[in-house]
Amino acid sequence: MVPATRSANKIQGFDPREFLATIGEGRKVVAFSKKQTIFSQGDAADAVFYIQEGKVRLTVVSKIGKEATLGILSEGDFFGEGCLVGKLVRMKSATAMTDCKLLRVDKKAMMQALHREHAFSDLFVAYLLARNIRYEEDLVDQLFNSSEKRLARLLLLLAHFGKEGVPETVIAKMSQETLADMIGTTRSRVSFFMNRFRRLGFIDYDGGSGLQVHSSLLNVVLHD
Repeated sequence: MVPATRSANKIQGFDPREFLATIGEGRKVVAFSKKQTIFSQGDAADAVFYIQEGKVRLTVVSKIGKEATLGILSEGDFFGEGCLVGKLVRMKSATAMTDCKLLRVDKKAMMQALHREHAFSDLFVAYLLARNIRYEEDLVDQLFNSSEKRLARLLLLLAHFGKEGVPETVIAKMSQETLADMIGTTRSRVSFFMNRFRRLGFIDYDGGSGLQVHSSLLNVVLHD
């Protein structure tokens, strides 16, 4: 489970969005509506995507048909980079969680951009390293923390607490089934913890359109 990694969006004033707009052929802006499939597991891997607006959910389905959520990405995130290291087909699926505007960059154009602009390649590597560290943190979280702590940590990550800039304390509406899938527990347990967080004043529902997360939720994560 990997919420968006924003720490690598800019390096020394370099703006990847502005740079990607100048690379010429091999790129195009594509729009996807909420719940629309961007690509499916098994599709040809031939391009990298950069999120300009919206949120994207990455999932994988096992051979026995069990689906798992790998990450929730948002503005400034890349995905589909497996094509750059020889992957011929998509190892996961990508679905728009909200209306999205994405920049689709063909594999060849992306490789040329990485070789041509060192600032961009530095940013891209930093982004991938930060996301890999998050994968490791998620594994430790899954192995050693209770489901209540895992849920609290997930909500804080989705709200971008601890990231650069102002935290996005209102999280777009997400089903309890999805949250349960992301932390490895049942929907009923998520419902129980969410009700408890709400009673304690750690979260509030924002008129049905989203979830407001308060910094006091950190108490759950820090409490032994």
